[in-house]
Amino acid sequence: MDQRKRKRMESNRESARRSRMRKQKHLDDLVGQITELKKDNNQILTSINFTTHRYLNIEAENSVLRAQMTELSRRLDSLNDILHYLNREGIEYTPDCFTNPFNVPYLNQQPPIMASAHIFQY
Repeated sequence: MDQRKRKRMESNRESARRSRMRKQKHLDDLVGQITELKKDNNQILTSINFTTHRYLNIEAENSVLRAQMTELSRRLDSLNDILHYLNREGIEYTPDCFTNPFNVPYLNQQPPIMASAHIFQY
């Protein structure tokens, strides 16, 4: 019976050693998973920060483009109003008169403005 008891104790010790080894392996695997998850998390955060930065830049550029579109729409409306007025008044015009305002036909038909030298005296 002593032999049996000793054999049982050795078997229990070996079983406990295997259990500790399994526990340690499981712990090592969990630590490895934590390391991988932290690395993945950092990559995701970097990607989010990059995407957010890019989004903000595009949003700012979009705001500028919207403002430019509004300004150009106002200019187009003004030019259309001028064309409507010129057509209504029967005034001849060329497309060049809008890029060179001194070439507008009805301005050239008026007498030149004369100034005397005494207006520049203080």
